[in-house]
Amino acid sequence: MSVRFALLGAGRIGKVHARAVTGNSDARLVAVMDAMTEAAKGLADEYECEVRSLEAIEAAGDIDAVVICTPTDTHADLIERFARAGKAIFCEKPIDLSVERVRACLSTVDETGAKLMVGFNRRFDPSFQAVRAAIDEGRIGEVELVELTSRDPGPPPAEYIAKSGGIFRDMMIHDFDMARFLLGEDVVRVSAMASVLVDDKIGALGDFDTASAMLQTASGRQCVITNSRRATYGYDQRIEVHGSKGMVAAENQRPVMIEIATEHGHQRPPLHDFFMTRYVDAYAAEITSFIAALRDGAAISPTGEDGLKSLLLAEAALKSATEGHFVDLQ
Repeated sequence: MSVRFALLGAGRIGKVHARAVTGNSDARLVAVMDAMTEAAKGLADEYECEVRSLEAIEAAGDIDAVVICTPTDTHADLIERFARAGKAIFCEKPIDLSVERVRACLSTVDETGAKLMVGFNRRFDPSFQAVRAAIDEGRIGEVELVELTSRDPGPPPAEYIAKSGGIFRDMMIHDFDMARFLLGEDVVRVSAMASVLVDDKIGALGDFDTASAMLQTASGRQCVITNSRRATYGYDQRIEVHGSKGMVAAENQRPVMIEIATEHGHQRPPLHDFFMTRYVDAYAAEITSFIAALRDGAAISPTGEDGLKSLLLAEAALKSATEGHFVDLQ
């Protein structure tokens, strides 16, 4: 029996998840909701499902789970609402920009026994999972140093920046989750720096467009993260993990993985232009994992607690960058 989904939010990320849900033979997209009726109708027409109100989805007997792709400031309220309605919940990161609000939301999830998965899609990328598998198999020995590079092809619109929570909570939070995923230990110390090098308008909004962070675990394992809102050559996503016996790396992916060599040198196709194409396989695998948890009782990961811990790292990094010192996590 298929898991029956409702999609809350028909914007850019909503379209990505609609494709992932409808591409899974064990899932069925029943309904779409968006504050912009035309956006909801367009997506519903494309995938031959219904446009329904939030209230109708909440009360529906033919919907098992919701995928929350609405603006960040609605996530926690919607999680609580659908937890009480007995629906399983997949929510895009972050749960909220406030640590206190996230904790209150997770308390409601615990009280209701709801199933909640947080959308850190990079854990499900085939290349990144292969890096983790190499670590788990002991092929590079004990992890000592992780390096994560994430650079967007260009900055988002000003109206997005103003509501995003800033580069650490919005962009680097994915890298904080990947750092935890690869280090295998919780981070206890954070140091960060941030600048405005790409667009002065971003600085005027109180945010940064260029940032780096160094993380350390209790055993001394380290992770170095670099982020930029500008990469003129495409969507730059790389991982390297150094261990006691060697190294494993995941290089950038391209729409076509070929290389042409002539008398003029070596040429490869350009990188993916953004996350919508770079992480297609990851989004599909993410939804597959969520469905397995609902149907077979498999453990859900990433959890709400994973979302909270990554937000705590983002808060620590922001404090370090603005105050100019290491921040220890309790």
